[in-house]
Amino acid sequence: MKLNELRDNEGARKGRMRVGRGIGSGKGKTAGRGQKGQKSREGVSINGFEGGQMPLHMRLPKRGFNNIFAKDFAEVNLGAIQKAIDANKLDANATIDHAALKAAGLARGGKDGVRLLGKGDFSAKLTFSVAGASKGAIAAVEKAGGSVDVLVVVPAAEKAAAKKGKVRAARIAAHKG
Repeated sequence: MKLNELRDNEGARKGRMRVGRGIGSGKGKTAGRGQKGQKSREGVSINGFEGGQMPLHMRLPKRGFNNIFAKDFAEVNLGAIQKAIDANKLDANATIDHAALKAAGLARGGKDGVRLLGKGDFSAKLTFSVAGASKGAIAAVEKAGGSVDVLVVVPAAEKAAAKKGKVRAARIAAHKG
């Protein structure tokens, strides 16, 4: 056996069917698509069409709601933070914020910041700077001698409304002047 003699077993790799290549190929003329009609043509998109009957995807009831304005917070429990401090992944003297938690591998995602949750045992004296925190988490941090600074996140809709108000006020002033 030589390297240049290595090959697959006979029939292990099946060649693709070459359609529309003459009568002798067995798939000539209509290329296996039957006769005439929409389905014999190229670019047909009638999957799910049930002959005019209401399609299944429209007969089934709709469920749920997806809020497009929902905030995306990375939720982090105090117990996980305590474990990270015990493992020296977090610096107990520095302010703990989104970047520090992300570097420690605790906060995944959360484009709108971090939200602290009070699950788990917590005893470290830390200063947090986060986008949100539960009442239990704030109580646990303050009991341990730390502090929680909750950043005020102004929703995009409010920013747009405020900007629109400024623009409108500027236009009115320009119109009068």
